[in-house]
Amino acid sequence: MTASFDRLPDAVTEIFGEDATAEQAYDLLTVDVPPAAWITALETARSALGCTYFDWLSAVDEPGTGFRVCAHVAALPSAGSGVRRLLLRTTVPHEAPSLPTATGVYAGAAWHERETHEMFGVAFEDHPNLVPLLLPENFEGHPLRKDFVLAARVAKAWPGAKEPGESDHGGPKRRTMLPPGVPDPNEWGPLKGQLPAAPARPARRTRTAGEATPGTAAETPAPRPRRSRSASQGSASQRATGTPPAADAPWRDAPDTRPPARPDNPTPDNGGDPE
Repeated sequence: MTASFDRLPDAVTEIFGEDATAEQAYDLLTVDVPPAAWITALETARSALGCTYFDWLSAVDEPGTGFRVCAHVAALPSAGSGVRRLLLRTTVPHEAPSLPTATGVYAGAAWHERETHEMFGVAFEDHPNLVPLLLPENFEGHPLRKDFVLAARVAKAWPGAKEPGESDHGGPKRRTMLPPGVPDPNEWGPLKGQLPAAPARPARRTRTAGEATPGTAAETPAPRPRRSRSASQGSASQRATGTPPAADAPWRDAPDTRPPARPDNPTPDNGGDPE
């Protein structure tokens, strides 16, 4: 069994038939066979390669090609070897997708075939109980097909531009922004140098001190600090007698423009009443 695995994928036609093809990538051996050889390939995997463990079975909708049914099986570890994984695939047309059931080879494929029948519409002939497994009984259609219409799109139209090729309004496409830390795919990665250059952002000019912000009114000069009444005018007795303020006062250089006080002209300091 181990020797047979080691001969693959070169000996795929010798083991699985003339129309079989195989490739190996990431420690997974993948074998493609025609639909007529589907059950024979499963039996070969179980008997000749020792893949007694059935993992899962599902399908993929390939537009323009058909439904690609996949079965993943494995050979359990034995002396001198680890787990050997095998992916068997076959393709059935969209018009009449049908395959013989694999339950006679792997009993665990029964539920997987029921789910694949629900989601993709692939019929598995001679299945013992091909009834709905996950969907309601009155559900119409197969939701994992590419041509299945989403109910959300019917009930409420998608706002603005949709996926590429789905928008008819011809409006401008919103500019895509890369989050911080994500490199430009045209500068790093498998598509380096193959994508059109991204639009450059306008350079940001640094404003100098005192320059007004664009779009706002010009900055006004800061208001001058207000001097207190007692500091700028002196006390009432000083104004009445003409005594200058102290030499160390901050207002000593400020001229006094108020008229001299008269006995019959009360000052504001006494509340407007003559003493």
